[in-house]
Amino acid sequence: MNKHIVMLPGDGIGQEVSKAAKQVLEAVAERYNHTFTFETHEIGGAAIDSQGTPLPEDTVAACKKSDAILLGAVGGPKWDQLPGHMRPEKGLLGIRKKMGLFANLRPIKGFKQLLHASPLKPEVVEGSDLLIVRELTGGLYFGEPSERRNNGQEVVDTLAYTRSEIERIVDQAFQSAMVRRKHLTSVDKANVLESSRMWREVVEEKKHDYPEVTVDHMLVDAAAMKLITNPASFDVIVTENMFGDILSDEASVLTGSLGMLPSASIRSDGVGLYEPVHGSAPDIAGENKANPLAAILSTAMMLRHSFQMEEEADQVETAVQEVLAAKFHTADLSLENGVKVTGSEMAAKVIEQISSNDTTKNIMQCYA
Repeated sequence: MNKHIVMLPGDGIGQEVSKAAKQVLEAVAERYNHTFTFETHEIGGAAIDSQGTPLPEDTVAACKKSDAILLGAVGGPKWDQLPGHMRPEKGLLGIRKKMGLFANLRPIKGFKQLLHASPLKPEVVEGSDLLIVRELTGGLYFGEPSERRNNGQEVVDTLAYTRSEIERIVDQAFQSAMVRRKHLTSVDKANVLESSRMWREVVEEKKHDYPEVTVDHMLVDAAAMKLITNPASFDVIVTENMFGDILSDEASVLTGSLGMLPSASIRSDGVGLYEPVHGSAPDIAGENKANPLAAILSTAMMLRHSFQMEEEADQVETAVQEVLAAKFHTADLSLENGVKVTGSEMAAKVIEQISSNDTTKNIMQCYA
């Protein structure tokens, strides 16, 4: 199978983890007789420095012709003093909008070797396996331009959604629930916000199309509390843009390390942008300390969601598990009697497993 992938390394450690992810994809292609071609473009701070914009037109054009996009990370203190429309993060927000990537999928599932690294008690974290489905191109982040009024003493941000925007993300969440444990929790703030009241109305309408799925409604503050006190009670969470941004970062502590969390931003035809959850970590950029596993696990999501390569995706996830089981870890992780390796060494260990495994294990056996 032939697939064309656009690489957007971005800033900081994005350069390093993107390189590792590309090497993993090349190993998968070789083992399974696929042809993956790659094209690299700039985004974020790197693009600001070279082209004066966080999202150059050539980057957008290339992404629109691709089968999938792999992004490293954007941002850093170097660009903190720039005006809002010129910040590196605008590149990421912009490419999501221009590509129509309305659904962000954030799986939160702990590797058993790393449960001790979570700040929560092991008995609280154990058994956690949830998926956060976040609306990505509407809401407060994409409302009318923010403005300051009354000589700068008043500020206005606008939260706006259309019914169709809510319907498509709710459909995506129900479809995800159907292939998991058939339990959907819709998170809103319907006791205060009119947008949340419409959100709840749409969920109530859509649930009749998915009678096998159990539906709960939960206010965002209650959901934030329950994520910490009883995370195993969740299966699929669906919510709007800002709430999803906050809750998914909160849920990341369940795994013990941001360096282990992949994500996918997709649209209805399967085209998607895949990226690790962690930031650009400029303080360790270029030192070969960055953990590439989140970027590598993001390639597994690409293989599964954009290319429908289930066996190949399982193989990547299994390889990551086997490397951790062998006690190899990067500086951000802590394994008892473990062997600390550099980022490039960790990638090489994963590639070795992909290239040497004769059979694909059931990934369900690999997690706590």
